[in-house]
Amino acid sequence: MRRSATALCFISALTGALFAIWIKDGANFFGTATAQSPTTQPAPYTSTAPTGQLAPLPVAPPRPTSYLTAEEQTHVNVYEKANRCAVHINTKSIQTDSFFMREYVSPGEGSGIVLDQRGHILTNFHVIEDSAQINVTLHTGSTYQAVPVGADPTTDLAVVKIDAPAGELFPAILGDSTELRVGQRVYAIGNPFGLERTLATGIISSLNRSLTAENRRKLKSLIQIDADINPGNSGGPLLDTSGQMIGLNTAIASKGGDSAGVGFAIPSSTIRRVVPHLIAHGRLVRGDIGISKVYNTGKGLLIAALVEGGPAERAGLRGPKIVVREQRRGGYVYQYRTLDRKAADLIIGADRKKIESAEDLLEIVESKKPGEKVILRIFREGKLQDVAVTLGSDE
Repeated sequence: MRRSATALCFISALTGALFAIWIKDGANFFGTATAQSPTTQPAPYTSTAPTGQLAPLPVAPPRPTSYLTAEEQTHVNVYEKANRCAVHINTKSIQTDSFFMREYVSPGEGSGIVLDQRGHILTNFHVIEDSAQINVTLHTGSTYQAVPVGADPTTDLAVVKIDAPAGELFPAILGDSTELRVGQRVYAIGNPFGLERTLATGIISSLNRSLTAENRRKLKSLIQIDADINPGNSGGPLLDTSGQMIGLNTAIASKGGDSAGVGFAIPSSTIRRVVPHLIAHGRLVRGDIGISKVYNTGKGLLIAALVEGGPAERAGLRGPKIVVREQRRGGYVYQYRTLDRKAADLIIGADRKKIESAEDLLEIVESKKPGEKVILRIFREGKLQDVAVTLGSDE
């Protein structure tokens, strides 16, 4: 019994010693480390400042210059290259309260893009529509009052001008939207909710979209993107990975008014075509074909009326034929006129594209300048033929 007690004490002492070694060395019973060695623990923060004074916090060592990923570096490069071309636009318009029969000032805001060092600023027409005052804030924080130069409601584009030093103006570099691909990375810079020069990134979700805006205007050939576009982004630049502007952010598809990941931008190809006209003439000078009315037959557009002496009539196109008929009533013979629509030409194509609606024909005509030609494919008297029409001006 005495020997058993002695043995039990020895085992207890040995067990205690082993447990102490395990705690000290940080090893479990399976020989695996469970705690860091004291030499690898970060040094605890200890204040060396006198009592009652603030001590500086420990500072991490400088990061290497290559700590950004390749994708992050692209984001940074695009923003640093292009953010100075974006401007903040604030407007004031006079609204009428029909109930209280009084007028009040309604504020609005959006974004814009510096076009040149002469002070021309590009934005959406709906951003400045009916504005009594337009203010433009540059990246420097300087604000200038702008004057309207030109606008085209059909494409939702407008140009205003500010009197600012050339050194404060950094024009955007206009890229080529005709080479865009679905899935391509894009960047949007604007002023959502008044937050100036905010960067959002996403991809091109689709191309050649059409959208009916709130004012019921039909916008065509739009770029669809999934980058966050919110109120205040309208009129800001859409950029590619090289920092070139490939579009103008213009609208969102949303029930609540905030971004739902479906945004739209006007392509730079439209900007290239329209903006020079806005600066030179104040409006887009469109080509005019001289057809004032058509009927959609489902098989093409039947010419219902031609502008007298217009381009289409000079090219030999035919509208309905006026036929004089006679009718005898008793001893009298009455003459009356009627339209023979079967004599009118049926337009089924233009410039080798199928024409199914008046909008199809209008889109082709408006993409051309006065003096350029449109080749119409028509169906006349049971035969197909092509007719070249030299466009006039809609002025």
